[in-house]
Amino acid sequence: MPKRVVILGSTGSIGTSALNVIDALGDDFEVLALAANKNGELLEAQIQKFEPKYAGIVSEQAYSSLKETRNSNCCISSGSECLEHFASLPEADIVLVAVVGFAGLKAVLAAAKAGKRIAVANKEPLAAAGSIVTKTAKQYGAELLPVDSEHSALAQCLRSGNPMEVSKLILTASGGPFHEYTLEQIEAVKYEQALQHPRWNMGRKITVDSATMMNKALEVLEARWLFDVPADKIDVLVHPEALVHSMVEFVDGSMIAQISEPDMKLPIQYALTYPERVKGLCRSADLASYQTLTFKSPNCELFPAMRLCYDVCAEGGLKPAVFNAANEAAVALFLSRRISFIEIMEFVEKAINNYPAAGEVTAENIIDADEQTRRYVYSLKK
Repeated sequence: MPKRVVILGSTGSIGTSALNVIDALGDDFEVLALAANKNGELLEAQIQKFEPKYAGIVSEQAYSSLKETRNSNCCISSGSECLEHFASLPEADIVLVAVVGFAGLKAVLAAAKAGKRIAVANKEPLAAAGSIVTKTAKQYGAELLPVDSEHSALAQCLRSGNPMEVSKLILTASGGPFHEYTLEQIEAVKYEQALQHPRWNMGRKITVDSATMMNKALEVLEARWLFDVPADKIDVLVHPEALVHSMVEFVDGSMIAQISEPDMKLPIQYALTYPERVKGLCRSADLASYQTLTFKSPNCELFPAMRLCYDVCAEGGLKPAVFNAANEAAVALFLSRRISFIEIMEFVEKAINNYPAAGEVTAENIIDADEQTRRYVYSLKK
């Protein structure tokens, strides 16, 4: 029997890459359900090619257009509720969650409660609500597998030893477009500059997160819960060549690194076929062509997200949820050209300091903290 896959966020870069991987893997996998935000045209093309049993689109407007153009037997629904519904389909074997931002939390929890293998491509649910997600997955026998290239690398490296032998985890970062800037240059960054990543073509929110290094800060929080390792044992190194995707240092001083060409299809495939490896679409790395590999510590003065992520880890409680929500709101303000690039992290730090340290960590309280924080950040620009 082929493994039946649900892809939430099928029209984004991760979703389209996942479909390419499934297509290449042949009869071992089949697409059960697809869900998108508002790109009805691309979703329609995906439905025609992969013939899923279910499809959903969050946008009501896009849903109306999709209904008029479709000519398949696929059952199509609308609204954000379809994400949770598809995540818990009884016949689903694997749920790939590639929904951007905190919006993916409910789907991740629904898949966890249904005991699914969850391929987690968006870091925000684990960064903001890692204790709840991991507890729920353990309670219902769900399997959490990372699709982020860095966390997939860590998962692969960790197979070289047992947890008691791990000294620290080392996440690598491309550094984004500004890792060699001075503080004065960072303060002068323009809107267009922040949306031009030197290496990858990504969505706008993720591109801005890469520029502020918030993307890596969230990965620290994600790794803390995904691998049950305290934050003070998680390091970050800026590695512009993006060939070493992460490393694990063991207590005897040895380091194990995962090296491959930067291609998201590899960690996607590994999450689908785990624990096996199969031939796929990715080419091997030509190490001789790189000549040199460089590593350096991130500059926390230029990129305060790297300092703040360890602060909120230390404080715990609801602070990680506040950290994530404040960033999502501040990036939204930046993308609407209402604040400057440098103000993104200024607003995030204000939100962290504004929110009370105490608070029981429940799903309801995390969602409430998220909503309160967004309102606070938006109020800073009234």
